[in-house]
Amino acid sequence: MVAAAGSGHPGGSLSAADIVAALYFHVLKHRPQDPKWSGRDRFILSKGHGAPVLYAALARSGYFPVNDLINLRKIDCHLQGHPDMHKTPGVEISSGSLGQGLSVSIGMALALRLDKLPGHIFTLLGDGESQEGEVWEAAMAAAHFRLKNLTAIVDANGLQIDGFTKDVMNVEPLKEKYAAFGWRSRTIDGHDMKEIIDALQWSRTGEGPTAVIAKTVKGKGVSFMENNAGWHGKAPTREEAELALTELRGAKTPGKGSR
Repeated sequence: MVAAAGSGHPGGSLSAADIVAALYFHVLKHRPQDPKWSGRDRFILSKGHGAPVLYAALARSGYFPVNDLINLRKIDCHLQGHPDMHKTPGVEISSGSLGQGLSVSIGMALALRLDKLPGHIFTLLGDGESQEGEVWEAAMAAAHFRLKNLTAIVDANGLQIDGFTKDVMNVEPLKEKYAAFGWRSRTIDGHDMKEIIDALQWSRTGEGPTAVIAKTVKGKGVSFMENNAGWHGKAPTREEAELALTELRGAKTPGKGSR
């Protein structure tokens, strides 16, 4: 998708691929043929530049044809560079301005509680995004309102556009920080499918908000992209894309690290 578009964000899309797959194919209660079903869970991609992984999951789930994916970032296509809730079926909010997704999720969680609807909100943030002050204002509010229908998942791949998060502005220890704000929190391997699913199902069972810190690898599954900040927002050439796809298709071992 990103190679065909000539632009986009492959690194952070690949780091989140196992998390998003777990959500759409094992955890979320959703109806692709009825995207506005009132009983659905909501997924909020706060790190909106990771749109390719969301679009892939939506297409594979049946929200729109898989063939649409090749039109990523093209004018007049519904798959813009960042998610657009007005154009793309299954997208809950337009996102991309980092730091806003958790605040929006709190509004949704409160609305579901007021309307006595059963849905759960799952929000995916980046660890670089967690440098935004609004994230921590939202964390404080979620605990104050005891939003047990809210789960924050942090794609903690350790990198952002300018380099390692620990060098740009260290955000660790994330698990302890969320706990200090009054959240239940757990750290997991963000590429172990069983561990991801278990943690997300566990997150439904608390009496307040839950944070799942998923330790991931930026560019996961593609040797020349892994742990390389240069692939945060760069499109591969045709040759690089073919090599990447060959490597990903070769990852057939079930369990840890598989897709």
